[in-house]
Parts: sequence; C-alpha cells; structure tokens
Amino acid sequence: MKPTDRQLFDSRNSVWLDLGLLIARFGFGGTLILRHGLAKIPALLASPIQFFDPLGLGAGPSLGLAIFAEVVCALALIVGYRSRLACLPLIVNFAVIVLVMHRLQVPGNRGELALLYLVAFLVLCLTGPGRYSLDYWLGARSHRSSVDSSPP
Repeated sequence: MKPTDRQLFDSRNSVWLDLGLLIARFGFGGTLILRHGLAKIPALLASPIQFFDPLGLGAGPSLGLAIFAEVVCALALIVGYRSRLACLPLIVNFAVIVLVMHRLQVPGNRGELALLYLVAFLVLCLTGPGRYSLDYWLGARSHRSSVDSSPP
C-alpha cells in the first residue's frame, strides 16, 4: 500500500473519524431541528395544547420535553458542547417514540425514522463528538491551562 493510500484509507487515521462524527452531528442534529423540533414550537403556543402524552405527564410538559430535546439538545450536539450529556434526552425522546408510540413496529413502518435517530444518537453518545467540537476545544484549552499553571 502506498503512503497516500494509507492516509486515505487507514481507519485508524483519526482525521477521518473526527470528520465522520462532525458530519453525523450536523446531519442528524440539523435535520432533527429543522424538520421536527422547530415545527413543534407553534404547538406550544396553541390553546389547548394538542400533543401525544406517552408517559402521562400531560400534553404541555410532553411537548416541552420534546422541544427541549429536539432543539436545544440537538443544537448542543451540532456544536459539540456537552455532547454526551446532550445525547441523553435525545436517546430518551426517541426510545419513547420507538417503544411507546410505535410499539416496536416492523422497520419500514412509521417507526423506522425514529429508530434511525435513536441508533444515531446512541452511537454519538458512545463515541463522543470528536476533535471538531467545542468539547474538544474546551477540553484541550483547560488541559493547556492546567499544564501551564502546574509547578515546574
């Protein structure tokens, strides 16, 4: 294998992994915000609030939690801020959609998109956001400042 082939196709090259995580964060988080999260905001202002209440919390709180997950947490995931923590409400949101609302329907039915989001957010929670994220930048910066302030 030529050196250039090794750079392009070596799965251990973290640049490709970090770029893939960035694309996944922007793709799944951005699509979720634009196609689902923002579309729910007008329903929060309606009276009475009409929203599915899968856990018996009430329509308003259920809608508020869904908007929080699908807008605020998705935005945090996109920029890579507290990414693993931001994934937790997204995972819960989509687990409820898949397990309660769609009752584990066969993929290909209505629950398939929710299942894909669930898998994507599980993967991003396990892998973390990668190098192209605020988490990485803030962590590297705090690491540099602790090294700089340590006694010689």
